[in-house]
Amino acid sequence: MTNKLLFLILFTVCFTSCDMFEVHPYDVHITGERGLTEKNINLIENKMEGKKTFRFAMISDTQRWYDDTQDVVKAINARGDVDFVIHGGDQSDFGATKEFMWMRDIFGKFQMPYVCLLGNHDCLGTGKDAYHAIYGNANFAFTAGNVRFICLNTNALEYNYSEPVPDFNFMENELKNLSPEVEKTVFAMHVKPFEMIFNNNVAKIFQVYVNMFPNVQFCLYGHEHQLTVDDLFGDGVLYYQCPCIDKRTYLLFTIKEDGSYDYEAIKF
Repeated sequence: MTNKLLFLILFTVCFTSCDMFEVHPYDVHITGERGLTEKNINLIENKMEGKKTFRFAMISDTQRWYDDTQDVVKAINARGDVDFVIHGGDQSDFGATKEFMWMRDIFGKFQMPYVCLLGNHDCLGTGKDAYHAIYGNANFAFTAGNVRFICLNTNALEYNYSEPVPDFNFMENELKNLSPEVEKTVFAMHVKPFEMIFNNNVAKIFQVYVNMFPNVQFCLYGHEHQLTVDDLFGDGVLYYQCPCIDKRTYLLFTIKEDGSYDYEAIKF
C-alpha cells in the first residue's frame, strides 16, 4: 500500500510540475514579444523621417553563438551613433522555438530598433512558424530617411519551390508603390544569387528587378560566414557579405546625403 501511494505522489508531482519535462523543441509555443518586425519598422521610420545621412549596422548568422551575440549588442550600443541594425538571418541553428526566443531576448537589449531576415537554418523544423510568430512576414520593407530597404526571403531550396522565392510579386508591388520621398534603395537577403539555396533559374531576372529600383546603393547578405565584397553581375551593384558572429565582426554603413556611402567591417 505504501509503495502504491508513493508511486501516485511521484506521478502527480512529475505531471504537474512545469520544470520536470522539456516541451517539444518545435512546439512553436511562443512567450514574450511578438510581431517585432512591424514594431521596429515603425520605430525606424519615425526615427529616420527627413534624414538623408544616417548609419546602420549589420550582423548575421548568430546561430549558437550566444556569448558573441551578447557582445556585439554591447559593442554596437556603446558606439552611440548607430540608428538601426539589420540581422541577415540564421539566428537559429536547428529552427527550434527556444533558439528564436533566446536570440530575441538578446536582441531586445539593442538600444536602437532592429529587423531580422529569415535564414535557411531558421526554416528547419517549425522554424518558419516561430519566425513568423515572433517577427512577421519573411518579405518586408521599410524607409529610412530617403532610402527604401527591401528585405527578401531568398531561401528557395528550403521552400521546395512551393512558394515564390524570391517573390517578384512583392518586388513589383514595392516598385509600383514607392513613395516620392524614396531616392535610393538597399537590398538585404540571407542567400545571394548563384549560391545553391537561391533559385538560380531566376538569378539574372532577379538582378533585372533590382536594377529597376532608384539608385541602388548595394545589396547585403549573410549565410556563407565570410567577409566578402563582390560585383556579382558585373553591373556595378556590390554585394556585401556579413560574416557569422563567430568571426566577431559586424558591418557598418553610413549613407550620405551626397549620394555616396562609407563601409567598414568592425571587429569587436
